[in-house]
Amino acid sequence: MAAKRAIAENGVSERAQHFLKVLIEHYIREGQPVGSRTLAKEVGMDLSPATIRNVMADLEDLGLITSPHTSAGRVPTTTGFRMFLDSLLTVKRLKTREVENLREQLQLTQATDMSGLLASASQMLSGVTHMAGVVTVPRRKHTEFRQIEFLPLSERRVLAILVTADGEVNNRILNTHRDFTRAELDQAANFLNHSFSGQEMAAVRSSVLQQLNSAREHLDHSMAQALEMAGEVVDTSEAKEDCLIAGQTNLMEFEDLASLQQLRGLFDAFTEKREILHLLDQFLHADGVQIFIGEESGYQLLNGCSVVTAPYRVDDQVVGMLGVIGPTRMNYERVIPIVDVTAKILGAALKNK
Repeated sequence: MAAKRAIAENGVSERAQHFLKVLIEHYIREGQPVGSRTLAKEVGMDLSPATIRNVMADLEDLGLITSPHTSAGRVPTTTGFRMFLDSLLTVKRLKTREVENLREQLQLTQATDMSGLLASASQMLSGVTHMAGVVTVPRRKHTEFRQIEFLPLSERRVLAILVTADGEVNNRILNTHRDFTRAELDQAANFLNHSFSGQEMAAVRSSVLQQLNSAREHLDHSMAQALEMAGEVVDTSEAKEDCLIAGQTNLMEFEDLASLQQLRGLFDAFTEKREILHLLDQFLHADGVQIFIGEESGYQLLNGCSVVTAPYRVDDQVVGMLGVIGPTRMNYERVIPIVDVTAKILGAALKNK
């Protein structure tokens, strides 16, 4: 009630709120601009055509709806969708049977490892919503540095081999300022292994950067070079984020996203992943379901799309994000609880692995 009163104080009457809610629900359902005659039939009020046109004009003046060039009807703007989601939409909890169906779908995949569960979750989100499902791969926050080795290659290049305490091996080819002998590279590796073995990767990265920035002039030249090479390798291992996306082709079925140019841009974003990862990371520590609508994402490629996300937890610690990407004209009332429940089911499944 407090939210509705606040809206009214900001210039949107309760009648206008009701009109906006009905208009958006009709637009989500039918996908076509909504005219005053259609709205008059659905608002459930005995009002004159002039009154209805006046209310729609007020909503348009407030930037909540707009009129496409090719139609006399109105469609919601991003601001209109935002008001709808924040103050007018009532999200119902999924029925017990629906929750069990989602849990059973994830179990039926018979995934035996984390990667399999994450892939299954993204596929399940896509299958249930008929949009694109996305799940980020958990970050390893406590990976420890075990050892590093450098091997000389040709033309001022060095192969760096980083081994973590859990046995993961990361290889990276480094371009160096000069050629190094095997003895010089062994000396550099011994220095780094002696200095950092057993430390968490984040601490190694921080220490390397600090030593390079504050004590470079006091370092032996070969040790400075060793730290620079270590910094490049640790940066790579720490930044190795990824996400699993399923159902991208579902988006081709929506007229809202039928533009070939827009689809090409979306598919590029799905392939490259960086922008989607950055978007999801913004809500990594937020509580509950979060939603980006259209241009709110800050990425032009996602204009016309909404992203509904939720964090998933293991032992009450947020380890990743999952969500659904689809047109702004999605059935939020349905999608929001599906994303929320899937996050909880995935977290519980991962805890048992």
